[in-house]
Amino acid sequence: MSNIKLIVEERASNIGNFLVGRLLPFRQKRMVGPFIFIDHMGPVTMSERENFDVLPHPHIGLSTLTFLFEGSIMHQDSIGTKLEIKPGAVNWMTAGKGVVHSERTPEYLRESKIKMHGLQIWVALPKEKELIEPQFSHIEKEDIPTWTEGNLQYKLIAGDALGKTSPVPVFSKLFMIEIKSTAKQEVNIGEHLYGEAGLYILDGSIESEGNTFENKQLLIANDSTLCTFTMNKNTTIYIFGGEPFPEERFIDWNFVSSSKERIEEAKQKWKAQEFPKIEGDSDEFVPYPTLKRK
Repeated sequence: MSNIKLIVEERASNIGNFLVGRLLPFRQKRMVGPFIFIDHMGPVTMSERENFDVLPHPHIGLSTLTFLFEGSIMHQDSIGTKLEIKPGAVNWMTAGKGVVHSERTPEYLRESKIKMHGLQIWVALPKEKELIEPQFSHIEKEDIPTWTEGNLQYKLIAGDALGKTSPVPVFSKLFMIEIKSTAKQEVNIGEHLYGEAGLYILDGSIESEGNTFENKQLLIANDSTLCTFTMNKNTTIYIFGGEPFPEERFIDWNFVSSSKERIEEAKQKWKAQEFPKIEGDSDEFVPYPTLKRK
């Protein structure tokens, strides 16, 4: 990616019974376009005695995007959704004024040896959409725009880019693109991008301006319109970004907002257990963390 402004190394973070590689937020770059949080989950193999269980927890002011490479997650939320997400599909949950959800290994796999690998992403909502009613969309793998150019396989996971539009119902100008290479090839897509752009290398490596960048690195561009680089063979990358918001976004635990007061209200509401409940999954929940978070 020409004009590289910042290189972010994936950092290990603990989310309970699961270790993830955190990419955003980063102290020198809190957001890329409307993208405010990105975790790389796995890859990990879980034994017959282990399960993926993220207990009920709340969100405000954002949309979550779950994209799996391997494994399976049962999503449940307080608006009545209960749906399994499998590799290649997209779960898009918009919290708006407030939602509670859980993510677990499906019941039929809970005594099986399974692999888990994917991306968990938060996209901040525009200020005028922060208090909308919560909603949920599931887009099947077959409905995501996919095409090939030379040695490159493209997938537009969300947003508008490269002359195509994903069916994921986003609320701002953004893009999330997957590119896989079967042989070494130059990529020049800057004229089709806008706003800010980040490039995450999942597997393999890319070359730019005489430098080689390896997997588990996130590259932040100075100018998305200068997005030119070379992908080496058997490389997978994700390019994401879009138009940044004019107002600052604040983040506290699972809450995102342009208003610190609104975050404080949500915090107290969760402590008092006044958020809506998940039908059939309300016996446990993640408490608001009392220890100082780094």
